[in-house]
This record gives sequence, C-alpha cells and structure tokens, in this order.
Amino acid sequence: MKQVKLVIIRHGQSQWNKENRFTGWADVPLTDQGREEARKAGQVIKDLNIEFYEAHTSVLMRSIHTLWEILKVSEMSWLQTYKSWRLNERHYGGLTGLNKKETAEKYGADQVFEWRRSFSTKPPQLEMDDERHPIHDKRYVNMLPANQLPSGESLETTLERFMPYWEEVIKARLLEGKNLLVAAHGNSLRALMLNLEGLSETEITKVEISTGVPIVYTLEIDTDKSIKILQKEILSI
Repeated sequence: MKQVKLVIIRHGQSQWNKENRFTGWADVPLTDQGREEARKAGQVIKDLNIEFYEAHTSVLMRSIHTLWEILKVSEMSWLQTYKSWRLNERHYGGLTGLNKKETAEKYGADQVFEWRRSFSTKPPQLEMDDERHPIHDKRYVNMLPANQLPSGESLETTLERFMPYWEEVIKARLLEGKNLLVAAHGNSLRALMLNLEGLSETEITKVEISTGVPIVYTLEIDTDKSIKILQKEILSI
C-alpha cells in the first residue's frame, strides 16, 4: 500500500462571482480579490512541501489563471500542466450572465434553487444561434464536434462528461501513486468529490466549495487498486 496526495481548489473569485451572475462556460477573469486568493493558496500549498507529478485545469481563464498564480507563488511554474474542457464549470445555458437575485425575483426562488442545486434538472437550454452557445467559441471548434457541445447542463450531465477524465487521467494517475494538483470549478469539483468520497446524489448537491481554498486529500492506494481516504483537510488561507 502507498499514500498519495490530491490537492483540489476552486478558482479564485471571478468578476461574475463578484457581480452574483451565473457564469458557467462564460470566460470571465479573476478579480483582484480572486488573484489574491490564488496567491495565498499558492503559499499554503508551497508550505505543504508536496512533490506534485502534474497539474490539471479547465480551459477557462479563471481556473487557468488561478493555477498560474499558485504555481508562481509555490515556485512550481515548471510543473507539467494539462487543460481539459471536461474540467469546465457546469454550463448554465440560458441563465448564463444573468444576475442570480434578479433571476430569482423573476422566476421565483424555488425555481432558481432547482436549477442551481438539483442533481438532474437542466437550466433553460440555449438556442444554437445564441452567441452564448459554445458552438460560437473558437476554443471548442477543433476540440469537439458541434453536437457534443452542451446547450445547458445539470450536475448530472456535468458528472457524465467529467467521468472519462476522472477514470482515464486523474484516478489513473492516483493509482500510479502520483501526487496531483487540480484547479477547477465548483461543479466539476463536486463531480470529482462525488466519485472520490462516494457521495450520493443528494449529498453532493449540499456540498459548498469556497473560492480559492485548497482541499487536501491524503489517500491510500491498496494492492487491489482501491482508493481509501485517510484524511481530508480544508486549508485556511
């Protein structure tokens, strides 16, 4: 048996976090506070003195830039880094860009809560000609067939598109005894936690993940290729 470390972190505060907007796949930058959160996270990660094998992030700038700040402060800018759309935030469809408070006033708090926190309910779907649809985003043109790009996702469908990356990359590296750093988003990290911690569909919808706060898992890899959590620590920044 061997032990391995997995450190996950939700990106620092973004501009639309600050403005209380549904963000999803919209590519918005970090705020000054978000960059500072990332730098503080970088320092506490540096203090852990973990020898990481590689780092993973989404293809959205708020996650990428969070990772950059962490690697810079922790003096690991050389670390091999991989980006995947499968680590993107959940796509909020027709809610993208809308203010959450104003949306609740328009549709009712119960409906908005259902869109935000149920496991299987999708938000209103985008039409293909809507400029917010990822079919119009150049980063996905050569990455995915148009019919695989979401018009709006539930947590369930976010989990489904995350699963290949979990099985083929993250879990596979952990089973090899590799220490990993993952900077991503609230819902893609919920998908990761559901798999790693064995949470139910109901339990995962109640999990809160703060921006810029590292979560450290100490894992035990058994000879039968099972993963056991020895410790989970939410660090203070």
